[in-house]
Amino acid sequence: MDRKKFIAGFSLLLLPGLKLFSRSKIMKPEEFIFKDDGVIPNSHLPLLIYKNAFNARGTAGAAWLEKTFGDNNWTNSWRNGIYPFHHYHSTSHEVLGIYSGNALVHLGGENGKKINIEAGDIIIIPAGVGHKNLGGSGLGVVGAYPDGRNWDVNTGKPGERPGTDKTIAALPVPSTDPLNGQNGLPGIWKSYSPK
Repeated sequence: MDRKKFIAGFSLLLLPGLKLFSRSKIMKPEEFIFKDDGVIPNSHLPLLIYKNAFNARGTAGAAWLEKTFGDNNWTNSWRNGIYPFHHYHSTSHEVLGIYSGNALVHLGGENGKKINIEAGDIIIIPAGVGHKNLGGSGLGVVGAYPDGRNWDVNTGKPGERPGTDKTIAALPVPSTDPLNGQNGLPGIWKSYSPK
């Protein structure tokens, strides 16, 4: 057997599969702003959703998300789901990559917006923005944080604020977008930052 011909032929078989892990252009996210509702602080920065951002699914999709996020300095990742109660993080922004299933999520607290998410979507949640899983099927999520920050869980209980508000206000705008690197989030969020 000629190994060079075998390897070349085998590589051609894999080429269609390589599309599962590549993007041909920079994607533009949908933007959602949620105002402070008195319980959940939310943010002046928009939550960003990249719909159908990648094609890989299951464990291959989870691995692709972990690598892509890590390559863009969003680390400290985990695989799981989304909590079924309103919560927010004050110590870090968060990215959620959906590698399987779907869910209806309630974003921005009780007065926010309900949005369907599904495998292939990537959601970037500014610190302070509430999120809750209202139910779905087979949801698989990779979460990660800029610069590998540690995260906390706040639920809007009395006594969390104003401490969490101060922590949120001190967070920097990440230097990279977890999907698009130098493009996307840094420019979008800086345009919303107070001058």
